[in-house]
Order: sequence, then structure tokens, then C-alpha cells
Amino acid sequence: MPSNVTNYQCPACTGPLHFVGESGKLECDYCGSTYTVEYIESLFKEKNDSAAQAQQNKTELEGEWDFATHTDWDANMKAYSCPSCGAELICDETTAATSCPYCGNPTVIPGQFTGGIKPDYILPFKLSKDKAIDALKQHYKGKKLLPRVFSEQNHLEEIKGIYVPFWLYDATGEGDVQYTAQNVRTFRRGDYEITETDHYRVRRAGSVRFERIPADGSSKMPDEYMDSIEPFDYSELKPFSPAYLPGYLADKYDLDKDQCADRADRRATASVLDVMRHTISGYEMVNEVHHDVNIKRGKIGYALMPVWLLTTRWNDNVYLFAMNGQTGKMVGNLPVDKGKRWRYFFGVFAGAAVVLNLLVNFFG
Repeated sequence: MPSNVTNYQCPACTGPLHFVGESGKLECDYCGSTYTVEYIESLFKEKNDSAAQAQQNKTELEGEWDFATHTDWDANMKAYSCPSCGAELICDETTAATSCPYCGNPTVIPGQFTGGIKPDYILPFKLSKDKAIDALKQHYKGKKLLPRVFSEQNHLEEIKGIYVPFWLYDATGEGDVQYTAQNVRTFRRGDYEITETDHYRVRRAGSVRFERIPADGSSKMPDEYMDSIEPFDYSELKPFSPAYLPGYLADKYDLDKDQCADRADRRATASVLDVMRHTISGYEMVNEVHHDVNIKRGKIGYALMPVWLLTTRWNDNVYLFAMNGQTGKMVGNLPVDKGKRWRYFFGVFAGAAVVLNLLVNFFG
């Protein structure tokens, strides 16, 4: 029975391959051979097609649990057999690319990208793991009250590269906005200071064209984080190929295009209002009093975007750091070690007391 999983192995030595953003090629961890995406894609096409067909087969597949008889397993998890070493790979049901924890081979599940759920595009990773770690170190630098676990090297090594599913919406926003505006002039006339206020009614109407408004299709990714690491440079989008996935994790969407459309509509509406407002000048004060914005949806694309993620738990709180794998833009929140904070406070207080005591003694 064919496997529903594909390992990307070096044609020269069968070592694991991984995609390297700097070179834009797949490289072997063992012999150092490099290959173009197009070559590896053509080489593994038959295996991928076979694995995708096996995934779609409704019968019990090799390496996948029969959930009807394994009720102790979470129904949202699936198990696959690694083609290289035979180990069981336990994955979330949306996982499309991972690596075997035993033999280290990058593993792709092509069946997650078939039919209507195949991405149109992929934006390959451009920044390496080393650069992501360096960026985190700079982010931590100078944070004296940061818990030690956040700055330890072995902790930073836990950062993972993930291809996050995004919906890309084309749209046209038609807006009609009304404002009140004022100009205030103050002058003197004899012994009097006079303030004169001119009131105006201002109206703006027009349309704004949008291309590829992004909205992540993963419920596991906080929307505010994914919004904050934008923008992505769409000029580097590539037609989707699973050959870009080895060496990274990847998810397929679990929020479909209709579930994410309202987010895109809200962003388009806010942008229309912003564009209209910035066409108004020559007034000291401008206030919006009414708006009517209609968003007409157009073409929808599906793409995988590169994100470096580090998740840490500290004092029962979860802290997430996300970095754009193409541009390096980062977002994340930092905790404060209360023990360090008090030690720092008392250290500063004690130092100030010593200085004060010396000054009192010196000046009598």
C-alpha cells in the first residue's frame, strides 16, 4: 500500500533536504549538494501524487490510526508512518509539513494540498533560523528584568519556521463620507481680541481598488500578531510547490475563505476611510459625521506565508514571538521577573542611600 507521506531526500546520498532562503535552493544536510526547486519538484512529483492519492483513499491507510477503535486519541490528531524509519508521526489534523523526531527527515503530507485546498502561491522563507535567533537576541538586549529562560541559548533554539495559511482578497471599496471642518482665526481690533470661527461641510466620494488583502486562515495564530508582522512583499510570491516546504512546518487552513472575509472587509473599509480623510487639507479641525462604505469582493487567492515563531510559558502565562520570515519584522510581549524587579529596586535604593550618606558626611 502506498505511503501518504513523502520524505524529501538527497538524490546523491539520501540525506534530508531542506529549503534555504538565502540561496533559494534545497540543500542536503549531509553531503552539501544543492538542487533547484524545479528539479526536486519534478523528481518527487510521482511520489507526491501517489501520497496524495493514498491520503484521499477512504479505506484505512498505512500508518494512520483507526480512530473508531482508538478512542483515547484526540480526534483532531492523526498519525502517519515515516517512510524512512517507520516511526509514528503524531500530527494535528491541519499539519501539512513537519519532520520525523527520530530520523530528522523533513516530511510532507501532499494530501493536505490537493483539489480545492491546494494553495495558489507560496512565499518562500528568506531569513534563516540563525538570523531569527539574532533578531530575538536584539529584542531581548538590555531588558534587565527579563526572566533568564527567555535569553538562554537553548531556549532560543526552540524557534520554529512555519508556513502559515493566508487568504488573499481582491476588492473594490466605494465610499461616501461627510465631515464637518473648522478654521479658527484670532485677531485684535482696538481693545478687543476677537476669535472668528468658520464652519464648513466637506464631502468626499470615490472608490479604492485593493489587491491581495491578507487574512490568516489558521485559528491557532493570533490575528493581531499576523497583522502586526505585515507587510509581505508579494513580488516574491511563487506558484505553490511542496518542494519549498522541507525543513519547515506547514499548516493548511482551518478557517475557510468565507470565515475570514469579514476581516478583509473591515480592513478595506478602514483603508477607504483613511484614504478619504487624507484627501482633505486646508482646515484646522476635521471631524467625520457620517460614512457609507460598500465593499465589493473580487478574486480570492490562497497562499502560505513564512513566519518564525517562539512560544514560551512563564508563570502559567503563554508568551508568543512572531517574526516575518521574509522581512524580519517582529512582534512579541515580554514578561517581568518580579524577583529581579525587587532586587533591582533595592539595589538602586541602596546605591542612592550610600551616595546620600557620603554627601551628608562631606558637607557636614
